[in-house]
Amino acid sequence: MKIFNLILFVIAGVVFTSSKPYFKDEPNSLELERINYQIDGIKTMINNNPKYNSKIAFFVDMKIPSGKNRFFVYDLVNNKILDQGLVAHGCGSETGVKGSLKFSNEPNSNCTSLGRYSIGKNYKGIFGKAYRLTGLDETNSKALERAIVLHYYSAVPYEEQDHYISRSHGCPMVNEQFFKRIEKIIDTSKSNILLNIYY
Repeated sequence: MKIFNLILFVIAGVVFTSSKPYFKDEPNSLELERINYQIDGIKTMINNNPKYNSKIAFFVDMKIPSGKNRFFVYDLVNNKILDQGLVAHGCGSETGVKGSLKFSNEPNSNCTSLGRYSIGKNYKGIFGKAYRLTGLDETNSKALERAIVLHYYSAVPYEEQDHYISRSHGCPMVNEQFFKRIEKIIDTSKSNILLNIYY
């Protein structure tokens, strides 16, 4: 009986552990400082418009290489990161210079657009479930026209890499396992969650 109970305990531990967010490296002080620099703008936007979620926001730091966690789920109430994952940038943003990216709001540029987005309704696209993104700044005002959406793609790895990952046509594209975690947050939110992509 004791052996049986021990086996059950181990199995339960494995299941519980596998459902936890994946953290290989904790964000460093510079990354946290860069997020904190963005928070005031997000909170101001939320305070001026009650349709936005005041508890959770998503931040994407494009200064971080694509092979490292740079998509952050942030608790605005307790000021802490709840989850993090890899996210691709647009293939048009590549400059050929290591660590350097360019950004554009223009159709067919295949670039990532910087700025704040409101995460809208989901739909089924060519990659599966995806969320429409409405650009809230001049730098990403054509997001709907460009069909820039939050979606997952099988080629985006789950764990951090020492090299760059696959690129998108401008969409913030994440791993499917990570997508399932943020999907729960988005779908259970009664108000629109803001996504801030910065550099």
